[in-house]
Amino acid sequence: MWVKLLKVPYRVLFPAILLFCTIGVYSLNYNAFDIYTMGIFGIIGYIWTKLKCEGAPLLLGLVLGPMMEENFRRALLLSRGDFLTFVERPLSLTLLLMALGLVILVASPSIRKKREETFVEED
Repeated sequence: MWVKLLKVPYRVLFPAILLFCTIGVYSLNYNAFDIYTMGIFGIIGYIWTKLKCEGAPLLLGLVLGPMMEENFRRALLLSRGDFLTFVERPLSLTLLLMALGLVILVASPSIRKKREETFVEED
């Protein structure tokens, strides 16, 4: 059955998906504001697609961000506001340094490229 769904043309499938999403959003609270919100986020998603931005990091941030913030507050409450608690233990220090290293590793090629573009000598 699911393989036959792939044979449906995109020009028919896309409006059907949009219709089912709209019905689903409206049926949750029977509120037209939810449909407008879905439309706004659809436009934002389209703009992100045109700018070639990935949606997965944003989704991960929205899902994991509140949990990370809550646990960060919990750790600060347990340590009575002392930030050194994150670097006192070897395991936490190692994980923080690894995270910092990964951020530098990922960001360095784009920084290097921007610097090369900036310092190009013009004839």
